[in-house]
Amino acid sequence: MEKIKTSLRESATARWIALALISITMFFAYFFVDVAAPLQSLLERSYGWSPETFGMLGGSEFFLNVFAFFLIFSGIILDKMGIRFTILTAGISMVAGASIKYYALTEGFAASGLAATLDSFWTTVPATAKLAFFGFAIFGVGVEMAGITVSKAIVKWFKGRELALAMGLEMATARLGVFAVFRLSPIFAESGGVSNSILWGVAFLVIGLLTFLVYTFMDARLDKEIGADATSEPEEAFRISDIWLILKNPGFLAIAGLCVLFYSAIFPFQKFATDMLASKLDISIKDAAAMFSYFPIGAMVLTPFIGAFLDKKGLGATMMLYGAILLTVSHLIFALVPAEAFTNLVAYATIVVLGLAFSLVPASMWPSVPKIVEDRFLGSAYGLIFWIQNIGLLAVPILIGWALSAANPGVADAIAAGESVKYDYTVPELIFAGFGVLAMILSLVLKAVDKNKGFGLDLPNKK
Repeated sequence: MEKIKTSLRESATARWIALALISITMFFAYFFVDVAAPLQSLLERSYGWSPETFGMLGGSEFFLNVFAFFLIFSGIILDKMGIRFTILTAGISMVAGASIKYYALTEGFAASGLAATLDSFWTTVPATAKLAFFGFAIFGVGVEMAGITVSKAIVKWFKGRELALAMGLEMATARLGVFAVFRLSPIFAESGGVSNSILWGVAFLVIGLLTFLVYTFMDARLDKEIGADATSEPEEAFRISDIWLILKNPGFLAIAGLCVLFYSAIFPFQKFATDMLASKLDISIKDAAAMFSYFPIGAMVLTPFIGAFLDKKGLGATMMLYGAILLTVSHLIFALVPAEAFTNLVAYATIVVLGLAFSLVPASMWPSVPKIVEDRFLGSAYGLIFWIQNIGLLAVPILIGWALSAANPGVADAIAAGESVKYDYTVPELIFAGFGVLAMILSLVLKAVDKNKGFGLDLPNKK
């Protein structure tokens, strides 16, 4: 009997090894994204950064992606040049940008002529912050490029198989990076200041670049087996004009809108959550960071199970609605429960509920994209969604930093003077809850579009 030749992705072992390699890099990438998040007060005291400056640091990660359209270009590059070229470009960009951010917070930079030059303009923002913004923007290009490339790579290996489970496991690994940063970053800072935490983040990214490199060898072998070539175009090649076809798709627009609303209430919140908990519970920054570190643990544990459920049973659009409801409830608790009733138990319970929301929506959202767009412009579709998401992730941290200062007049000056005062986070939390309400509405719109267009978002992923 003639032996049937199968490709590498038919091997379950090979599929999961490929997933592990790219997931490890995303673990380190997510670690660096929030490496400064538990250190807001330390940056305020050691470097003179105000809440607005700290908010601008969070927004700077997305500046080039939004205003220079790098994310859209990343999607086009991915569809034109292939996974291997794009994933290595992303890894190198992350390491380069992270290194610049590290240098910005060192004594060597503070004594340099560059620091003096940067201090000569935009005098309300320290030179350290300006260079850190620049480095973080370059890192942001790399990490978002990596995100869309990893998504397409997982579809390549798992479509028609355990797609949602695979995406869930990748996201769970990335969430573990968030847990690690809230545990480790304050410890690194204790032994060497903020710059030491950043340096560890750079070292982790170098390891991540190496795992990306190893993955490219597996990807090359798979392409050879299935007759693909990294530089060859598919049978029906992607065209720039196809971007208009993506934007005309009501399902795509609904998912993209839900994405920006949901993530705007999660990632910017992570950057302020440590100080919020420390202020509301009157505990140390280290204890608050340790408490909030359990948020990604819930998402990490639950996301793969939710992914497996979606593969076998479906209900993707419904899960997004449930996630938006839980998101809204969590932020309303943070905003409206008075400090005397906001005990450690209430804090932990709310963090768990928010973690559950963080499991439901991403685990449902990303495997839904291949159901609404063609494979030939899947990379560009992910790029557009991430670009729209990045608009929110750029603007919201700046908005929250401004709202925090406006709602707490004089507090920043008092902290800078060494006084022991706390911020009131009621207004920022109400803003986050507002994003949740809008996400709930858009989830209902998405369900209606799915019913009308027949995308099958509530159908199982596994064929």
